[in-house]
Amino acid sequence: MTHLKQGLDAALKWFCVGLFAALVLVVVWQVFTRQVLSAPSTWSEELAKYIFIWLGLFGAALVFGERGHIAIDAVVRKLPQRWQRWNAVLGQVVIGAFAALVLVYGGWQVSELAWNQNLPGLPLNVGWLYLALPLSGALVLFYTAYHLVAVVRGVENATTDGEPDAI
Repeated sequence: MTHLKQGLDAALKWFCVGLFAALVLVVVWQVFTRQVLSAPSTWSEELAKYIFIWLGLFGAALVFGERGHIAIDAVVRKLPQRWQRWNAVLGQVVIGAFAALVLVYGGWQVSELAWNQNLPGLPLNVGWLYLALPLSGALVLFYTAYHLVAVVRGVENATTDGEPDAI
């Protein structure tokens, strides 16, 4: 499972780097056409918004996979190790439920509803934008299961971020 996670991490990092590079290029093009050519591009602003949304969702999944998300654990750190572990398990279960219900299920429903709607400035359907929700939700679900197993097995500390030794 660790090798799968490492491969997924690497692929997701490169995907996010590619999205960020595309975002920079699109915004530079938008500024160039507006300021230099005095003829603003009709599609670049809309594409930049959608790339930014995809980058935010997939970047959040990547950070979650690295356990780099924000956690206020000052009280939890004062608890005995067993209670810290139960708190971590509860947190992973709640996050997994949210990812499954809101991101995967809800995102899929919204994507299906918007699949036939056209974007005004791009030759794409709106459904492609919303497809980022279930895809990033599936990644969060994978990372949730990974960290849940690691915490239960005691391979990963319940209150610190970082990678476990091996699962």
